[in-house]
Amino acid sequence: MSYATSKISWKTAAGLVISSMIGTGVFTSLGFQLLEVQNTWSILLLWTLGGVMALVGAFTYAELGTHFRKTGGDYIFLSEAIHPAVGYLYAWVSLTVGFSAPIAIAAMAMNGYLSPILGNTIYPGLFFLLAVPVAHIFSVSRSAHFQDVLTLIKIAFVILLIILGFGYSSSAEVSSFDFSSSWQKEVIMPGFAVSLIYVFYAYTGWNSAAYIIEEVDHPEKNLPKALIWATFSVMVVYLLLQMVFLRHASIAQLIGKVEVADIAFGNLFGTTGALWVSFFIGIQLIATISGYAWIGPRITYAMAKDFKLWKPLAKVNTNGIPVRSILLNTGISLILFLSGSFEQIMLYAGFVLQLMGTITVYSSLRIKKEIGFKSPFKPWLQYSYIIFSSGVMIYLFWDRPMESFAGLGILALGLLIFLFDKKTEQV
Repeated sequence: MSYATSKISWKTAAGLVISSMIGTGVFTSLGFQLLEVQNTWSILLLWTLGGVMALVGAFTYAELGTHFRKTGGDYIFLSEAIHPAVGYLYAWVSLTVGFSAPIAIAAMAMNGYLSPILGNTIYPGLFFLLAVPVAHIFSVSRSAHFQDVLTLIKIAFVILLIILGFGYSSSAEVSSFDFSSSWQKEVIMPGFAVSLIYVFYAYTGWNSAAYIIEEVDHPEKNLPKALIWATFSVMVVYLLLQMVFLRHASIAQLIGKVEVADIAFGNLFGTTGALWVSFFIGIQLIATISGYAWIGPRITYAMAKDFKLWKPLAKVNTNGIPVRSILLNTGISLILFLSGSFEQIMLYAGFVLQLMGTITVYSSLRIKKEIGFKSPFKPWLQYSYIIFSSGVMIYLFWDRPMESFAGLGILALGLLIFLFDKKTEQV
């Protein structure tokens, strides 16, 4: 049955990627990283490595997306390239933490950034967590228009922060810049690998457009353009923002703190300026919530079409929108929002997403004959990604076993459900 025929342009697809990537991670990760590494070169190397890994992933997903050309992202790639059980696990991870956790974390961070103005309340984040998904239950064109507006606000704000950060100097000497040779010792410490998980989480979303490929106009050329252009642009923005934060705040002020941007711009513009920066950081997170609320349910929908247990979630409205999947994803986001700590959710979600993303990159090596975009330097980029990512996960497992076991527990539960689930009859 055919539903909506509207398609989104590569610019909207790229905007979706940018909105999904630039969220909480870039504005919150630095404080946690400084607990482990404090040399400026180390920090910049973290964000560069994360960006390069994201670019390798973007190349790979562009190849996989234009090969299979089905909405559902990793669920489709893993099911068809490796085994339905692996695809099922990814869809399960996406439902439980993959897309619901970033929404919950964005809502938590929003409360933190709006607290100087609205006080310590959960209601701002709670409201947008529940209200934003409503914008995506009508049609693809409405989702696109809504996302475009939010993305433009986000991009304008981030560019303004960078201009102000480099154009003005703080009244006091509070810089965290340290360009000494201590980075050589820091990069071989386990803490450096743990810090990478925060960076990888901040780059989460570089594959967003691949999940809705059937909604992208001329995906064979527009999907690679959107994924690669957006990912590279975000990497540049991330590096510049870390420089701004380090330039305008001391390590003592930033270490272990979530609201690092608020602290840095408070030093730069005083209390009033910091309030406005804090307010707009909170507001730009609406675009992040929107991006994940749009794409996450598409993976659940793809799985629901194939398996009996999830079959009720395969129902769509007259425009082909999986409303039930959107509502379920929102419900799980709400549960995560109301329970767990910011850092724990980020770590166990980051671990399990990194694991499944690494398996997806491996799945691209199983494609014997590419149809569509071909990743450059294949298979060497993919091998590098797999080896590097595996090393980071091993370090994280050793350093943070509780969060890692929590992620593996989610996978084990998904596998158990798969064993009792059954595929639907394909007509």
